[in-house]
Amino acid sequence: MTRLRIGLIGVGGIAQGRHIPSFLELQEDVILHAVQDVNEQRAKEVAETHGIPHVYEDYPAMFQDIDAVIICTPNKFHAEIAVAALEAGVHVLCEKPMAITTEECERMIEAAEKNDRLLSIAYHYRFTPEAKLAKNAILEKEIGDPLVTRVQAMRRRKVPGWGVFTNKELQGGGSLIDFGCHLLDLALWLLDDPEPVEVMGRAYDRLSKTPGQVNDWGTFDHETFNVDDHVTSYITFADGSSMQFECSWAANIKEDHTSLSISGVDGGLSVYPLELYQAKFGALVDSTMKINEGYPEPGVAQARNFVDSCLGRTELVVQPEQALKVTQLMEAIYESSRTGSSVKINQ
Repeated sequence: MTRLRIGLIGVGGIAQGRHIPSFLELQEDVILHAVQDVNEQRAKEVAETHGIPHVYEDYPAMFQDIDAVIICTPNKFHAEIAVAALEAGVHVLCEKPMAITTEECERMIEAAEKNDRLLSIAYHYRFTPEAKLAKNAILEKEIGDPLVTRVQAMRRRKVPGWGVFTNKELQGGGSLIDFGCHLLDLALWLLDDPEPVEVMGRAYDRLSKTPGQVNDWGTFDHETFNVDDHVTSYITFADGSSMQFECSWAANIKEDHTSLSISGVDGGLSVYPLELYQAKFGALVDSTMKINEGYPEPGVAQARNFVDSCLGRTELVVQPEQALKVTQLMEAIYESSRTGSSVKINQ
């Protein structure tokens, strides 16, 4: 069987830490064929380290020699590169977020449909064992119709002091577009992709603009910091359910924590930790779900799904229309914060 030839555009931390190791585990179906980066010397070093045979100066030249590409660039370039790849007949797995704006996401989807190529976004939290088991519980109607979802993706004084994370021009935002988007996507997936109707949001940057920061993840310039470090929002959906959402890089809290819980008509569910809350047999019942060994690392599971989808064996877990909805909501949160008013969606 012919193996899928894969190229990577951008060889920074996420490429080296997740995507390259993950796809190297699938060598029965994959050839890591090439890399490209604006820093050509770094691309050559990464290629040599991982035994990747080809380094390209410009990414368009790569497309004629590969079947699929992994895009790991700053967010600003996601749409531009994805559209070019799709129009060249190349399948695309793009790092999150899909793009900075909804309009960019729509162009990516149009290019995928027009050229009959696959487009997926690397929302790897869906591939964690907790997420998979929580999804199964919801599909089995253990909580009934969802009513209220609560999401917190919180870090204490961990603004990324490397790369371009605090550059609004290149990234489009901060804690929301970098970290919060993962939990926002996961919540929407667990809720079976509900239609949002209204968003109220607030984005903050005051803490990271204050001189003399204590920061666990490197240093950054408080004078040029121009992205959000803390975001809160309230989202309502067409089915009457709602979501309380909060994320931060730099909150003054006791410790980092990630939580996602859903309260439904017939029960409740927490993803982190993985628990069910129900009323049965005339009593309140709390159930803890034990995660058995043997689940693949989420990055590997994500890579496996993408490869198998490209080879026609299965369907993508992360569909581009779903990823567009995450960007649409983030865009609405930022707009609501800017205007001080709620934002109506699809109305």
